[in-house]
Amino acid sequence: MTAPAQTPDPVSAPAAAARRLVEARYGEGLAAVLGGSVAGGRFTARSDLDIAVLLPEGGRGRRETVRHEGRCAEVFLYAGSVPLHDPHGLAAERCREARELIAAGPAPLTDAERDDSRYLLTDLAEDLADTAGPGQDPHEQLALADRTLREAAHLLSAVRGAWSGAGKWLPRRLRAADPVLGAALLDGHLAVARHGEPGPLCAAAHTVLGLVGGPLREGLVHTRGPGTAGG
Repeated sequence: MTAPAQTPDPVSAPAAAARRLVEARYGEGLAAVLGGSVAGGRFTARSDLDIAVLLPEGGRGRRETVRHEGRCAEVFLYAGSVPLHDPHGLAAERCREARELIAAGPAPLTDAERDDSRYLLTDLAEDLADTAGPGQDPHEQLALADRTLREAAHLLSAVRGAWSGAGKWLPRRLRAADPVLGAALLDGHLAVARHGEPGPLCAAAHTVLGLVGGPLREGLVHTRGPGTAGG
């Protein structure tokens, strides 16, 4: 009987390449892990290899970007990883601790942090709404949309007890925190970028504000510690 065809494992080939790199360049390491796109299941032909190496005591901490077997690799600390070389179980323990930390989520916002975020998002959404219609500077509009998306994503992630992200991780973390409202924010940002239409993003931002008591303008008091200069 012919054995059934096996589905290729998208992690195995890049993991094997990463393992060869670790063995060739970082043989002194106590442990190594592979993270990034491979661990997250998003590896493509152009993806880098994101590798973390645990050095022995006294080793020189650093970040290196190297090319190995035709692929760029970055060596740095990364959570949520696939173990490559872990003879002492140190990487497995660190990964377990990191996963627990990620699963626990960030600390809740303090009342002051929440109100500061409410105030900023309110201000940004109002300024963005004012860019509707002809004659507006598209560069200013897009800059406001970027800030509005980031602040709304930060506040929504905090409300949902989830970690926020930056760069390509902003939409990934945002969708994970709230698939429906996160998608509304991202689609609203696209509406500004593609059509110069700020309405959908402003509406989604106000929905986020509704989760924390609504827009906040009047009545916010900022407090500063002793010796802090005003601005």
